[in-house]
Amino acid sequence: MHPMINVAVRAARSAGNIIVRHIDRLDRIQVENKGLNDYVSDVDRMAEDEIRATLSQAYPDHAIIGEEHGGTEDRDYVWLIDPLDGTHNYLRGFPHYCVSITLKYRGALEAGVIYDPIRQELWTAKRGGGCVFEGRRMRMPTRQSIDGALLGTGFPLRNDRYHDAYLGMFGDIFRRAGDLRRAGSAALDLAYVASGRLDGFWEVGLSPWDMGAGALMIREAGGIVGDFAGGDRYLETGNIIAGSPKVFADLVRTIAPHRVEGIRA
Repeated sequence: MHPMINVAVRAARSAGNIIVRHIDRLDRIQVENKGLNDYVSDVDRMAEDEIRATLSQAYPDHAIIGEEHGGTEDRDYVWLIDPLDGTHNYLRGFPHYCVSITLKYRGALEAGVIYDPIRQELWTAKRGGGCVFEGRRMRMPTRQSIDGALLGTGFPLRNDRYHDAYLGMFGDIFRRAGDLRRAGSAALDLAYVASGRLDGFWEVGLSPWDMGAGALMIREAGGIVGDFAGGDRYLETGNIIAGSPKVFADLVRTIAPHRVEGIRA
C-alpha cells in the first residue's frame, strides 16, 4: 500500500481498538446531543484524538479536519476524519458503524480508508490505484437499472424541511427496487456499494467526512458518484447518489422530480 494509506490504516485500526474496548461500558459513556438526532460521545472524541495523533506524527505539515474537533482546509494535503460514523448505532449496540479517513490533495480526493472494527473489515482506495477490500481489488457489478436492485439510503432526520421531498424520492425508488436498506452509517454503506454488497446509495445532507473515502472507493471500483443533479458537487451540497453507471443514471432520473429548494443538487 501507499505510505499515506498505511498510516491511515494504522490510525483507523487504533481508533477501532478504542471503539471496541468501550462496547461493554456503554452505560458509562458520556453522551451529548449536538442537535436534532445528532449525538457525540466520549468514544467519538477519544477515537478522533487517536487518529489525529497518528496522522500528525507522520505528517505534521498536513491539515486535519475532524467531525468532533473541526479544522480548516489551509494546506495542500487535508485529512478528513469521521472517527465513529454511526454513533447512534454504537450507543444502542447495533453493530453497523465504522472509522472513515479521507485524504484530499489540492481539493481532489486522493486516498481513503474505511474500517469496520466489529467485523474487522478494511477498505482502502488510492486515486488511480483502485479500491481494495480485504486484500482483493474491487470491481462493482453492473446492473442495467434500479429495478430489482438492493439499495441503501439514509433518512434526513436532522432537517425536517427535507422530509416531504425525501419521502417522494423514497416512494418512487421503493416501487422499483428489489429491497432497501437504511443501516445508519453512510460511510460504511458507501463502502458496501464499492464492494458490491449494495447496488447503489443516496442520501441528503451529509458532511464531507461522511462521504469522501467511500466516494473515492466507488469511483475506483468503476462506479459513479455525484450530487442530485448528476454533477460533481456532492462534497459541497452534502447530497449524494452513488452506484454503477446505469444505476447512478437511473437514480438521478428518479430523484429529479423531487428536488426542491435546498436540495436541488
